[in-house]
Amino acid sequence: MEKKWWHDKVAYQIYPKSFMDTNGDGIGDIRGIINKLDYLKNLGIDIIWISPIYQSPLVDQGYDISDYYKIDERFGTMEDFEELIAEAKKRNIGILMDLVINHCSDQHVWFKKALQDIEGEYGDYFYFRKGKNGQPPCNYRSYFGGSAWEKVKGTDYYYLHLFAKEQPDLNWYNPKVKEELYSMINWWLDKGLAGFRIDAIINIRKDLQFKSLPADGDDGFVHAGVAAEKVPGIGDMLEDLKKNTFEKHDAFTVAEVFNMRKDEIREFIGDNGHFSTMFDFSAECLAFGGHGWYDAPEITFEDYRRVIFHSQRECEDVGFMANIIENHDEPRGASRYIPSYAQNETGKKMLATVNLLLRGIPFIYQGQEIGMTNCPMKGIEEYDDISTINQYNMAVQAGVSKELALKGCYEHSRDNARTPMQWSDGENAGFTNGKPWLKVNPNYKDINVSDQENREDSLLNYYRKLIALRKSDEYRELLTYGITEPIFENEDKIFAYKRVNESGEIVVLANFGKQDKVLELENRKYRVILNNMEDLDMEDGKVKLKSCQSVVLV
Repeated sequence: MEKKWWHDKVAYQIYPKSFMDTNGDGIGDIRGIINKLDYLKNLGIDIIWISPIYQSPLVDQGYDISDYYKIDERFGTMEDFEELIAEAKKRNIGILMDLVINHCSDQHVWFKKALQDIEGEYGDYFYFRKGKNGQPPCNYRSYFGGSAWEKVKGTDYYYLHLFAKEQPDLNWYNPKVKEELYSMINWWLDKGLAGFRIDAIINIRKDLQFKSLPADGDDGFVHAGVAAEKVPGIGDMLEDLKKNTFEKHDAFTVAEVFNMRKDEIREFIGDNGHFSTMFDFSAECLAFGGHGWYDAPEITFEDYRRVIFHSQRECEDVGFMANIIENHDEPRGASRYIPSYAQNETGKKMLATVNLLLRGIPFIYQGQEIGMTNCPMKGIEEYDDISTINQYNMAVQAGVSKELALKGCYEHSRDNARTPMQWSDGENAGFTNGKPWLKVNPNYKDINVSDQENREDSLLNYYRKLIALRKSDEYRELLTYGITEPIFENEDKIFAYKRVNESGEIVVLANFGKQDKVLELENRKYRVILNNMEDLDMEDGKVKLKSCQSVVLV
């Protein structure tokens, strides 16, 4: 495998609206990120991915961009952003922006011009089609529910939006659109970006005939992702994108890909893949319900372990996945992937151990390193996320009680990850001296950075140790390029594996169970290099793991 500059890096995702507010308006800003760069450097971070800060109406929290060349004034100025790049560079930290190019905002000048002349030049920047018998052109369901087509008032035309109606899809089959987007991408890379996280990119391919497909729900619609999966030719489109932009800058790219075909992994993230890496969403997919959150299955430990190891096997001789516990589109991993009896600092250390030492690029989401959890809301009115509100309404319409619909939101809402970062036990968790744009999780008095900075045994300091272990001169090569070899797969509630290369191995053991567990290793002397508890009962190759104990041995 060809070695790349980013293979041994650790990344951190910032959701800027909720990270750190410096001007008291209740919204996080770029200046807040600058102020916390030393915190991130001390954590061991090499790459920061910042969710969208472009000019936007924020209908979908910045994923509806109205001007790709401007910083939204709520987050700061272009000068602030250029200072951020420069200050990060001084600390050997690269900055990734979010690249949202499947769609833009309905407030973008392109779309406004398109509405003025649907059959003109800018009309072809989007997908306008005439309806059929007073109905939309086909039966695609948007990712946020309902038809993926919105009627243009006073006409027979509809426009396609695979996400919210305020997010019209861009026509990637129009060379002018690609030229505009490539120029914009190169403009940002020339400013010194390290690369991009690329949003919903599979959706750029379309069946231009827009034929209705067999419905997959009682509403008569078919999920937009299903429609995207059925269309060939995405590889040529992505290769063209790479060669005209990322490749020229040796940029790091991480793709959000949910509906890729299984035989395309090497094409996507191999040595000459379309992207540097892509997120491993296999655990997230375990929570997908047949209709929505209200009938989503519970994630079992066995399924979680199985899909993680499956992803590791799939990619071991192909490329690097980006490993996550959570992100801005998911609930908190500490509330999802560990049992209730383990939802404490010890259990969170255990989850971090098995995730951060896997083969791949670790992506830590803001607040994960202190163990932030899902946030209980009193009612649906306390949620802001468009998807959460749609899911709640969908559940109620299906006959689910409001109490159970709200429980589904507590377990699955994206707003769980978007509550303000908990910096201290002071007012508004130290996030702002104004009114926060979204409710602060009430547990900030107990879970915050300030407290954990001052405790040697805290989760925050454990994350620092984990990252330092990955980067140590002694183990960097092994933990970067060594394969993941699962062990004790038949042991109940045990998550264990070896990282192995030609020079040696590291053993990672974790007991997700409620009872102590004795594991028999090869009969040789092992040395403990990390332990989430104070002691370990180990003799003659036998290791006794307490409930929620995780250890790393050499």
